[in-house]
Amino acid sequence: MSQRKEEARTFLISVAAELAGMHAQTLRTYDRLGLVSPQRSSGGGRRYSERDVDLLREVQRLSQDEGVNLAGIKRIIELTNQVDALRARVSELTHQVEQLSTNQRHEVAVASKAVVLWQPGAARRRHRP
Repeated sequence: MSQRKEEARTFLISVAAELAGMHAQTLRTYDRLGLVSPQRSSGGGRRYSERDVDLLREVQRLSQDEGVNLAGIKRIIELTNQVDALRARVSELTHQVEQLSTNQRHEVAVASKAVVLWQPGAARRRHRP
């Protein structure tokens, strides 16, 4: 299944809660705290993507299995998002460097093929009245 289709699938809060093994009120709390903030429908209802459900499961794992408090989990999520954004930026910059390098090689190749005729003193003679 393509990532677009996966992202397009959304779940009502009751379904997302069941998929994540949590109570719907827990999802509301996580949304209020900014841990997992789902999309909203035009009527204001929460719509959880599969990615949101995965994140809910990770929040639960960190909380229950690792003993991390909610503030710590929020910080982990923020740092993970920052790392993802930085990786994307590095990828963009790497692509730009590759393109600039390709352009530079092309320009050097073109310049090396150019024939420049130079005669000593030719420039001085042209400028004399």
